[in-house]
Amino acid sequence: MGSVLTRELRELVLEFAPSMDPKERFSNRVDDYVSYRPSYPAALVERLTALADLRAGRVVADVGSGTGILTRLLLDTGARVIGVEPNAAMRMAAERALSGEERFESRSASAEATGLRDASVDLVIAAQAFHWFEPVRARAEFGRILRPGGIVALVWNQRKDTPLNRDYEAMLERYAPDYRNVRERDRAAEPKIRAFFAPALPSLATFPNEQRLDDSGLRGRLKSSSYAPTAESPHHEPMMKELAAIFGRYAEHGTVVIAYETVLWHGRLI
Repeated sequence: MGSVLTRELRELVLEFAPSMDPKERFSNRVDDYVSYRPSYPAALVERLTALADLRAGRVVADVGSGTGILTRLLLDTGARVIGVEPNAAMRMAAERALSGEERFESRSASAEATGLRDASVDLVIAAQAFHWFEPVRARAEFGRILRPGGIVALVWNQRKDTPLNRDYEAMLERYAPDYRNVRERDRAAEPKIRAFFAPALPSLATFPNEQRLDDSGLRGRLKSSSYAPTAESPHHEPMMKELAAIFGRYAEHGTVVIAYETVLWHGRLI
């Protein structure tokens, strides 16, 4: 990488830096994460399958694999999937859920040091995770473990601009002080992604997705977020009251729909 690229990537380190160790942010939220986080649309997996020729004999590194939400879908392609997850509580949840999958391997490691062999994987993917990585070191590590022609894919579920989602966003801005560090609209910002892939040029694809939740599900979805104030915070009670008001405003037949756009940035690193 040239000096300009290095400078751009190092600027990302400051922009992505969270206010606490990202490897521990979800330790007290695993149950809600397992139960209430959205999955990913079939169209995303179909696109990934075509891009990386996923099938038996192919190898995927699911980096920041968390509780295994996307890991399970990738296993359905026939590929071998290595879940790389530094958070012990989340990793153990994935191991419990996927214990019967012979092609699943779980590793206690990070994006910056996966422990995988050189040129050993066909696809490196990070879903809802890239914004926690240190981008300079992660880019070097991804380049090391990818086989020639291998693909990097960065995925997020981003809330669409709907009345419910606007009210939900306003609630987070008001009651979740840490939200500014990982604000959803900033996670997959194009300049950051292009700086990561440079000098290669990544491609963008989007897919509709949605999550239908009852009252308890909407509460669980909020509490699964790392930036949501916990019960000990003075922000927690007013936030939950506002969430109940949002549910009452938009519920139909006992549920609300959170509309997402699943964003996929993909490309090679050279």
